[in-house]
Amino acid sequence: MSNPAHPTALAQQARRSYVDGLLSGLPLVVQAIDQGARMLVSQVAEPGLAMRRRELVPDLQKAGTHWLQGMSSLLRGASQSGYMSASRLGDLPPPMGRGSKLTLVDDDTIEQEILSSKLALSMMDRAAWEFTDLCSRINVLEGREDLDRNDVLRPHVLARIVTASWRAAGLSIETWRMLQGVLHEELSHFTEESYHETNRFLIQRHVLPEVDLRPFIRRSRNSNTRGFGSTTGGSGGFSASGRGVADTGEVGEETRMMTRAGGLARGMDHAEAVLGRLNRLVGRQLPEFAVTSSNPVPASPRLKTAISEAQQSIARRLSSGVGARTVAGAVSAPALLADINKRKQALKEAATTPVERATIEIVALLFQSILTEERIPSSVRVWFARLQMPVLRVAVGEPDFFATVDHPARRLIDRMGSCVMGFDATSRAIGDILEKEIKRVVQVVEAYPDTGRRVFQTVLVEFEKFLEHYFKNENEASRKGVSLAQQVEQRETLAIQYTIELRKMLNEVPVQEGVREFLFHVWADVLAMAAVKSGGDATRDLKRAAADLIWSASAKVSREERAEVIRRLPPLLKTLRDGMDDAGVPAARQEEHIQRLNNSLAAAFTAKTAAIPTHRLDELMARLETLEELLPEAADLEIDESMVHDLSGHESSELEVVGEGGSMPTPAMVAWARELHVGSWYMLDYRNRNEAVQLAWQGMRRQLTLFVSPQGRGVLFQQNRLAAFLQAGLLVPAQDEPLTVRATRSAMEKLDGDPSRLLN
Repeated sequence: MSNPAHPTALAQQARRSYVDGLLSGLPLVVQAIDQGARMLVSQVAEPGLAMRRRELVPDLQKAGTHWLQGMSSLLRGASQSGYMSASRLGDLPPPMGRGSKLTLVDDDTIEQEILSSKLALSMMDRAAWEFTDLCSRINVLEGREDLDRNDVLRPHVLARIVTASWRAAGLSIETWRMLQGVLHEELSHFTEESYHETNRFLIQRHVLPEVDLRPFIRRSRNSNTRGFGSTTGGSGGFSASGRGVADTGEVGEETRMMTRAGGLARGMDHAEAVLGRLNRLVGRQLPEFAVTSSNPVPASPRLKTAISEAQQSIARRLSSGVGARTVAGAVSAPALLADINKRKQALKEAATTPVERATIEIVALLFQSILTEERIPSSVRVWFARLQMPVLRVAVGEPDFFATVDHPARRLIDRMGSCVMGFDATSRAIGDILEKEIKRVVQVVEAYPDTGRRVFQTVLVEFEKFLEHYFKNENEASRKGVSLAQQVEQRETLAIQYTIELRKMLNEVPVQEGVREFLFHVWADVLAMAAVKSGGDATRDLKRAAADLIWSASAKVSREERAEVIRRLPPLLKTLRDGMDDAGVPAARQEEHIQRLNNSLAAAFTAKTAAIPTHRLDELMARLETLEELLPEAADLEIDESMVHDLSGHESSELEVVGEGGSMPTPAMVAWARELHVGSWYMLDYRNRNEAVQLAWQGMRRQLTLFVSPQGRGVLFQQNRLAAFLQAGLLVPAQDEPLTVRATRSAMEKLDGDPSRLLN
């Protein structure tokens, strides 16, 4: 970075540029929101909602001018100082942190604060990366650790300006809620674009122009729990300024919002934001590019021929009768890049429209980034190189490749990349079987050039099925762990099925509460373990013991019944102990369970409730004997967390079960945990080890997830615990964003620097 004469003045100039951009763009945003409200009215809804939607349009039209004036006035007030004082937002209190004073606040103010916080979250979900980069640049200029909490650049400041002006214009909270989807969408895109333009302003003045900002994110020396990707610092986590942040107790609401946004930055929302920016960037130079995206135009015959010739040339060069590894060693990354540039010019000469030339340029830039990714092993890099022409063919014929994150060509590249990109490609070779499958996939794509996305979708499904089979049966490091994890899932699923059916059976039966809890939380697991080990027949005696326990714990009003309980008790307790022993229940826990059962049985001797009739008991026993036939289908289970048993009993030398650690996950983190894919690499901090692990298996509905180390040790997570580790930064992905998203960001940086290359 060159040293500007007045770096602090340059930072203030950037803030004014940001505010000026907001002021010039807000009228269009208000107009777009008005159009969104009108579209909302046209949607089918129940009569009451439809009427309220119709009423909001004239309200918004009447108050829209005042709302815009209010926002503009507050922004102009912040333009010179770069900060927004709470007093200028009326009586709105500042965002509440731990150090805030407790005061009585009216309900309307609280509701307004909630709306403001949700809007700020939406903005950060969309603009996390741009805001991270901007914060780093401003902090470097001003020599500070972090932005002031009332800095006009912070998303919550703009969110509070928007909501305060909304209320001041006479618009209601109910109207906001009806329009919330439209408001969040328009304002989030607007904020992302504003941050992007401010970053470009600073890049043009040589403030961190070509620097990957991730090295500025460092771990706090005093942290016990870690966050990742939070620009304001998480609870004892990372700070984009490169310094540690405050202890957990001092973290305010915005830090928690930013931590959540940092997690979402890796997910679907971030990918969509990057693609949206690409389309807007190209659209500024080439307006017809956006039109083509929604109305595909077939590639010209000349370009089709040129693509086919280029594909054949690449195939000949990279598979000249020797093994892939030899070819990979002979063809270096610089040589591959030189080939890309040479082919790009030839293809552009064959193109007949500006859109075709722009598409060729963008795809070339994408593959330049992919082929220079150091963590892709050289033996695999050649197969990524051979995908360039098939992808270009799809991008020209199906421009939604640039508009949708779930295009199968994009997903295939990301899935293959996530499997081969660990933390250190030099010390970790991928398996021959995996490499052969990647080769097969690429050759299938090359063999069907005219099928478009269909061939990519087909091989994507095949590749994902291959990964499931590979980690289960062929990968030496994961095979044992996957087998153990599947046994755990089978046992847990059966235990939940038994619990559900036992609850139904005992719903109308008068039984002591302690016995119910034992049957639901302990004996259901014992039944499941026996069924997994030996099949359904092995559970016959255990089900008989359940019936005896139910009868023994029901009210006993006669001396004969009490004597019968005493006579049956020793063999019953022995069966209970043997069952718990086989299920791996520790001896100390067994004693606790037996003691509680003894208390319940003693209480039955003095119970005043009616005894279980003999015919009812016979009916119950008959249902227990056919219990397996009554179990609900595993695929239909809606698993309640309270039904999940303690998995620590499954711990062994080859399988670790994570039962503690992490931090309370947000819904966003739980959603992120469900997005993880088999084959992806992560760095896991657990039990005083920090090591690379690969996701090898996921159970039904992703309730269980298994990671394996290169040495073959398995680490099993339940879904919420996995989300907790992600939130705390104890499980960090090798790739902070998918391969194609990173390549798209790299392409945009080059296009930002020289937009004319799209048209040449």
